[in-house]
Amino acid sequence: MALHKTPPNSRGYYVKMKLLHKHGRPHHQQEKNCFYKYYKWLLWLSLSLYFFTSYLISNNNHAKQPSHHQTTHASRTLIESNNTAPSQSLHSLGSSSLKNLKVFVYDLPPKYNTDWLSNERCSKHLFASEVAIHRALLTSEFRTFDPYEADFFFVPVYVSCNFSTVNGFPAIGHARSLIASAVNLLSSEYPFWNRSRGSDHVFVASHDFGSCFHTLEDVAVADGVPEIMRNSIVLQTFGVVYDHPCQKVEHVVIPPYVSPESVQDTMDNSPVNGRRDIWVFFRGKMELHPKNVSGRFYSKKVRTMIWRKFNGDRRFYLQRHRFSGYQSEIARSVFCLCPLGLVESVALGCVPVVIADGIRLPFLSAVKWSEISITVAERDVGRLAEILERVAATNLSTIQRKLWDPATRRALLFNSQVLRALSEKLDRSYRGSRVSRQLDFDTLLMVTWFMVMTWQELIGGICGLEKKN
Repeated sequence: MALHKTPPNSRGYYVKMKLLHKHGRPHHQQEKNCFYKYYKWLLWLSLSLYFFTSYLISNNNHAKQPSHHQTTHASRTLIESNNTAPSQSLHSLGSSSLKNLKVFVYDLPPKYNTDWLSNERCSKHLFASEVAIHRALLTSEFRTFDPYEADFFFVPVYVSCNFSTVNGFPAIGHARSLIASAVNLLSSEYPFWNRSRGSDHVFVASHDFGSCFHTLEDVAVADGVPEIMRNSIVLQTFGVVYDHPCQKVEHVVIPPYVSPESVQDTMDNSPVNGRRDIWVFFRGKMELHPKNVSGRFYSKKVRTMIWRKFNGDRRFYLQRHRFSGYQSEIARSVFCLCPLGLVESVALGCVPVVIADGIRLPFLSAVKWSEISITVAERDVGRLAEILERVAATNLSTIQRKLWDPATRRALLFNSQVLRALSEKLDRSYRGSRVSRQLDFDTLLMVTWFMVMTWQELIGGICGLEKKN
């Protein structure tokens, strides 16, 4: 039977192993075990930090998303803004104040816009904002010719230029089909509509009931906002502070269009600080009976009530027929009843009197309407003379002084706040949200890396102390 030989140095090997068992492993192995001992805490903290920061970032981005159904409830007193910064013209708004905003203007075939200009009223009437905004953007410093650097995309479709031969008002029955055709063209030839589902695309709906595209409210409500526009931004002259089917879209309330040149001509010929021999002024459609020929109630009976109550009152200058020189009448008036002539009243120094419950006036962040206008509840229209007499006896001079502030008039001549309003909606921009997401991700990685390196330094210090001990 073969005997196993014991290696000559086996005893020494045995003694070495006993010493290791008694006194520990070599120095480098000891440091490795120390680091391993605390590394699981490093891993746990790093993962916790990563997921916690991810949650905060995603939650913050979610909170920034606009709510299409958010409703602002307010009393009959107009909402007062804390923003007192004077407005500027479309071309003088500095790029720094608008965060380098860029707008791409689609070059659509003329059948969607310029062909309608054959009727000169198209660019001059109260609903001509669609034309004026388009023209202003074409020469604006905020326009970009590179769609990939654009924050917003303006879709120039004129829908208020088709005038009815019966009453002379815009006939917008073709609006839905015309807009649908334009969107179909854009989505087939460009990638930008499809990538954001139109959320960074801007339309103008400068007529009654805005993006519902009908002049009769019950029909507009029944039809609702066209499906293709429900994710887009609509610049519209219709705005209320309560929930309304025609506001189921991201919208910016803009004033009706008034030609700056016509207002300036009137101011030159009839200075706003001149004699005002008309106490209360209104010129416009006023039905003798609350129901018109279609059997519908017009203006919720308000104009009919005013006519019946005050037509014989010499203090009230009420005119039911058109007159091209009506701005000169505004410049002579103390109070102006304002269904549409709000902008002209402000520019020409006539105190606007708003009789429309729940109306939302344009550019609340730039114009302190509560300081320059009078709001009368519809139920109090019969007391209109009494209310205005009380204003004239108390704070009329204060209202007029604020009304004559040039900054107030500039805020409304013409739509100077449109781009500023858009800059507040950059979270809807595909480009802006992509940059934001990248910055958030980069921040997350940087914070996580910093914490890992910090904990590694800390563990190294702890292991160093254990080594000394």
